[in-house]
Amino acid sequence: MGLDYNGNKGFRLLSINERLNKGEILSKSALSLEYGVTQKTIQRDIDDLRTYLAETHFLKSEVAIKYDKARKGYYLVRFEREWLTNEEVLALSKILLESRAFCKTELDMLLSKLLTQVTPGSRKQVEMTICNEQFHYVPVKHNKNLLNSIWELSEYIATNELIEILYTRQDGISKIHDVKPVAIMFSEYYFYLIAFMADDSKDFPTVFRIDRIEKSKKLNEKFRIPYKDKFNEGEFRKRVQFMYTGPLKSNV
Repeated sequence: MGLDYNGNKGFRLLSINERLNKGEILSKSALSLEYGVTQKTIQRDIDDLRTYLAETHFLKSEVAIKYDKARKGYYLVRFEREWLTNEEVLALSKILLESRAFCKTELDMLLSKLLTQVTPGSRKQVEMTICNEQFHYVPVKHNKNLLNSIWELSEYIATNELIEILYTRQDGISKIHDVKPVAIMFSEYYFYLIAFMADDSKDFPTVFRIDRIEKSKKLNEKFRIPYKDKFNEGEFRKRVQFMYTGPLKSNV
């Protein structure tokens, strides 16, 4: 069953707003024919969207619907603070491709979302710049989806949750660990969970590769680390060249 854009203003507003966010140039005459309403109705829809944006954004310069006389259509303008530039999207895309950290499915999804932020006139240029590298992309061997796991672990870190993980080592042996998660880091193609053992058997943090964490769950118990012992990602990265477990040693 198709949406009744003629009889339902809400459907029209959602559709027009989504298309503007995708970078389309929308003309009143074309929208009028497509949605089966008058051009005056489309103008009222545009005005309502402008009012909504004005009420939900503190500064008018943050986002606005403007009219392009040369192209005879409306388009959405975003302030750079909340909208990536073409150059930034290209740079981030190259970093993602070079990292090899994500499986092909997640990589393609991330690149697709980044490309929606490129202005329509430059999108083809960015796509052509990365298309060959994207086509020949070779992820690391585990080929697992990581985004949900990274997010879930970050929530445990933010709320100081003691967690249980089922971890498979490089030799294939799996073991359950109760840990205090304190940080997520990326190095040499992989994401890592940095955690202290729950029984405090080690004074230094243990490093777990996130793709080898088969399962994780919270134990409904909070942990507390004194401020003086708080984990410092920057200091850890300076003092540890590779993500190996053991007491911190200075590389300087």
